[in-house]
Amino acid sequence: MTATGEPEAREDPSVGGAPATITTPTTIIAPTPIPVPSDVPMPNSNGSGNGAGNHRSTIVIESQPKRRVSIISDPPMIGGNGGLGTGYDNPAYEQNPRRKISQTSTHSHTDIGPARRKSILKDTAPHDNESDRVSTHSYENYRQNALDVLNAKYNGHQMGQNGGGSSNGGANYVEESWMYNFCLKCRGEEPSASWEPPFWQKIFPYPLCPTFRTVSRLISIILIGVLIWVTAFVIIGDSAAPGGQLFGLVVLTVAANFGGYLISLTTLPRLIGMLLVGILFQNVGWADIDGDFSKVTAHLRKFALTIILTRAGLEMEPEAFKKVYKTILKLGIIPWCVEAVVMAVMSHFLLDLPWIWSFLLGSIIAAVSPAVVVPCLFRLRTKGYGVAKGIPTLVVAVAGVDDALSVAIFGIISTVMFSDKGLAYQIAQAPVCILGGLGFGVVWGSLARIFPEKGDAYVVPLRTLLLFTGGLMAIYGSEELGFEGAGPLAVVFSAFVSNLFWCKDGWDVEDNPVSTAFEIFWMIFEPILFGLTGATIKIRELDSHTVSIGAACIFTGAILRIFTTAGIAFGDRLNTKEKFFVGLSWMAKATVQAALGPVALKHLGDDATEDERNWANIVQTICVFSIVLTAPLGAIMISVTGTKLLTKTKQPQDLSGWRRSHRPSIRDISIIDEEEEREDPEIPEDKETHDNTLNNAHIPSISYTYNT
Repeated sequence: MTATGEPEAREDPSVGGAPATITTPTTIIAPTPIPVPSDVPMPNSNGSGNGAGNHRSTIVIESQPKRRVSIISDPPMIGGNGGLGTGYDNPAYEQNPRRKISQTSTHSHTDIGPARRKSILKDTAPHDNESDRVSTHSYENYRQNALDVLNAKYNGHQMGQNGGGSSNGGANYVEESWMYNFCLKCRGEEPSASWEPPFWQKIFPYPLCPTFRTVSRLISIILIGVLIWVTAFVIIGDSAAPGGQLFGLVVLTVAANFGGYLISLTTLPRLIGMLLVGILFQNVGWADIDGDFSKVTAHLRKFALTIILTRAGLEMEPEAFKKVYKTILKLGIIPWCVEAVVMAVMSHFLLDLPWIWSFLLGSIIAAVSPAVVVPCLFRLRTKGYGVAKGIPTLVVAVAGVDDALSVAIFGIISTVMFSDKGLAYQIAQAPVCILGGLGFGVVWGSLARIFPEKGDAYVVPLRTLLLFTGGLMAIYGSEELGFEGAGPLAVVFSAFVSNLFWCKDGWDVEDNPVSTAFEIFWMIFEPILFGLTGATIKIRELDSHTVSIGAACIFTGAILRIFTTAGIAFGDRLNTKEKFFVGLSWMAKATVQAALGPVALKHLGDDATEDERNWANIVQTICVFSIVLTAPLGAIMISVTGTKLLTKTKQPQDLSGWRRSHRPSIRDISIIDEEEEREDPEIPEDKETHDNTLNNAHIPSISYTYNT
């Protein structure tokens, strides 16, 4: 073994019978003697290896500038192979597994995958944890071997063309290629260790190919869909056959889901892609949702609305609501009223809508979309922005109140509009709907605590079904009784009261298993809702005047809402920048607009006048365009302005479970300067790390080079 830094050549046995000379500069900074596993061939005095044991075909460790590192204080664990145990460089501050340790770090991308990246200072030998033993073998060994083979084959091909020459730059060709980096950005971080067959990484190396978990999940979904379709075809008949309306709805849903996935690669909300797919299907003639099938889509919208409102109630944190309920109600009601009134006045004078239709439109447009807001807040919260003052929690809580208010007011107005009963009945709508909805919420939420008993083995599915069926009963029952506004308010309040009691019994509001169940429901109904909403837009029939004036009304209301929020947020411990950020975060529209936009048109009977149908079409068109215009813009504004307007908390954030039901995109482009993060004046220097650094300062860098 020599201590020189010169590269030495060795033959690669993995290249099908043609030995290739590969240059592998290996530089290891070793503060302590490194135990060498018995299966690694050591060079003899004449430079030849002993040839015993199996090892990876290439070892590529990029040369780094000399730098001092501190090692975690836990003693190393000795693995079965004689290597060191697994560990992290700094588990508290390593939030993003793709981040480098510093600006000079040159970690191999093969350390990034479904499992969390291991320390470059420790071996990856499996330890005694049974769950880790299942996945470490596959991800650490097979994935690396597969990439080594690809690198070796490329190097052999290059040296054959160059007449046997070698180059150091080609040792990492696959990992440095644009295809590798592109595939890596398209891969999501798995929340837990996964199992896969031993041969998987040899045939489908990560990240060039999907993981076994991704493929198996896709196959499961396809099988479930095929079986459901076969069953529906046997029961329903021609409507479920190719060319039928039900079959077309299934195709639209699948395509909308795929469109949402493509849009999510840009870190924009998935619902934008789903909406665009619906518009595409309608305007190329692939969607047919008219006629008798419109009754089916109306019921699907009510199911989706129930899920939306239940999730809004479950996301209101009871403790936070109790502490700052005045702020939440103030910021949730007053800005909503301003935006709704501005939208109503402008649409009345600029679009010639009657006053009652104008306020109906205003009640829909003023709603905020948690589906857009929460993922963006999650990305800011992971970086520590706004956490000290609880701004993410405040925004989410207000969004829930905002949605409940929008749907309740919409229900009251629509009942008055389409009711043929007397004046006294119409006057009684508001108080009866509010009191009835709150009363039902208290009763049903209390029952959800008592039934089933909290120690029941089936408590989670029973509570989920009880809450969901109760919400459906409230929506359909209030409509049947003629008090449509009471149902949505009852759904939100019953979910909130249930969550309040469940938290007292020990459940965590940020990791509620019932919320997880409703996430599954939403995964099914989200592409249905937004695909159907987009399919209601026929571009050829759009009026350019309506679209342009509607866009002006939408942005005017949003801007005035921002300034109203900043103006009334006094006494809430927020500075001026934070007040404007809170206002900006509420400009995105999506879920309520998609659920309620086409409802007015569905309420019209056969005896409706041409003007009424025109007004209903205007409401529907503006609701859809509010999603297209404000959802991507709101997401971008939150991500960009959050780092400028919010104060960053330097302490690490524990985000296991925070609003995890919204599936935030982990492909977010980093918006934090690494140098800024390394200089952290708010955290006192760790004495143990400082002592370790000083103790290792005298140890020189040693380069070991050996050939096999």
